Amino acid sequence: MKNAFTVDLEDWFCSHNLRSQIDYDLWDRLPKRVEMNTLKILDLLSKSNCKATFFVLGWIADRYPDLIKIIAREGHEIASHGYSHTLLTDLDPNTFETDVQESIKAIFSACGITPRGFRAPAFSIVPSTIWAFDVLSKYKFAYDSSIYPVGIHPDYGIGDAPLGIYETDRKLVEFPLSCSNLFGVRIPCSGGAYFRIMPYLVYKHLIGRILDARRRFIFYIHPWEIDCEMPHVKLSATKRWRHYTNISSTKRKLEQLLQDYEFTSIEKILQEENVFINAVR
Repeated sequence: MKNAFTVDLEDWFCSHNLRSQIDYDLWDRLPKRVEMNTLKILDLLSKSNCKATFFVLGWIADRYPDLIKIIAREGHEIASHGYSHTLLTDLDPNTFETDVQESIKAIFSACGITPRGFRAPAFSIVPSTIWAFDVLSKYKFAYDSSIYPVGIHPDYGIGDAPLGIYETDRKLVEFPLSCSNLFGVRIPCSGGAYFRIMPYLVYKHLIGRILDARRRFIFYIHPWEIDCEMPHVKLSATKRWRHYTNISSTKRKLEQLLQDYEFTSIEKILQEENVFINAVR
């Protein structure tokens, strides 16, 4: 059973963790590292004969159209991560719709593809922003991958959401982020900081429990998470720990993950699950 490999395509300064220190208006003035790091990820995927879903930030697509073309040309799925990496909890339906429109336009301009998948910045489809599904349906997205079915994180999560792939009542398929059920407790383990911070054998055990339950595992990573030389920003102790821990070992762990498991794009998995076409109808 193949699992989903996903990349949230953004630069180091786009992260929500840094928003209190780096305003959106400053992005163009900062050193850019996304192209270099993304090419490294593409090389790892190529060596593993792995296809992935790239959730592309519209801001990145506008500035790096050639990079988006390369990703598409290598057979990876192009999906949307919004335009400005603004959390949905900081938007309303109208401003979110504008952000989605700008994202679609930027991605299509870069590579001629209209995205059919969406991931909210920082998984910010939460109970108060479920209205986002109405906007996504309006723009004919087939699926979303924004919901973390966990209730322990302070910034995101829907604690009682299904753990596996399901169809919403807005004619959208939801491919939620992965949690392992351990003694009745949901342990988030889809990627990002969870992947960097956990010892690899612990992480692998959690994946095994997901697969034993006959659920697809979905992994995510940001290009900056393999960048040992990215600029450091002064953060609170908690955010610093979450953002910078084990960056130096991520690439090695990623190589091991790609050796241990078979991955493909979300699009391919949903086709195999026979829900992708149903979602579009």
